[in-house]
Amino acid sequence: MAMTGEIYRSPMVCQEEELHVLAVDDSFVDRKVIERLLKISSCKVTAVESGTRALQYLGLDGEKSSVGFDALKVNLIMTDYSMPGMTGYELLKKIKESSVFREIPVVIMSSENIIARIDRCLEEGAEEFIVKPVKLSDVKRLRDCIIKGDGEENVKKNLNKRKLQDDEDDHSVSSPLTPVSPLSPSIARDLASSSRSPSSSPLPSPACSIKRPKLLHSS
Repeated sequence: MAMTGEIYRSPMVCQEEELHVLAVDDSFVDRKVIERLLKISSCKVTAVESGTRALQYLGLDGEKSSVGFDALKVNLIMTDYSMPGMTGYELLKKIKESSVFREIPVVIMSSENIIARIDRCLEEGAEEFIVKPVKLSDVKRLRDCIIKGDGEENVKKNLNKRKLQDDEDDHSVSSPLTPVSPLSPSIARDLASSSRSPSSSPLPSPACSIKRPKLLHSS
């Protein structure tokens, strides 16, 4: 099977080399925005409108050749999550199932911040999950990560961070209350005798420490 897209994946990309990003989004406006941000960040951009077109460019659509694209190296794929026909998650799975393209970093973009969706994409091997609107700082950070070769380490950090947060949440919900130790007989007798003494001061109330505001009386 002939492939028009060629991956360039090495531990470190030369800073003088222009990175090539495949941007996938069914929204024309969002495609133009991400294309603009990538070009400002000195990246070469190929923008397509669907996951199917992205697979055609990479040569993963089962056809002998792709149509309408030049054979260029691809360093990064940025794809929208919610697209008709093929979602960004399905495109991610196709790429990661390929023995040739599985090492290419894939970034998922979405206007919805859904935790289950984020976890699913990261577990499938996504480099990052960015909530739209995508900012210039996001693109520059991704570009720097690709140049430094930190992609796989970032995925592990994201997954570990999410796992730690989940463990903390589960612990806070399921941890039992600390049992209160019973009073010793001597302390119980002292408390009983002090409660019967008229001169003894009452024990402080364990109520909330919020003070009631004083009422202002008009003259």
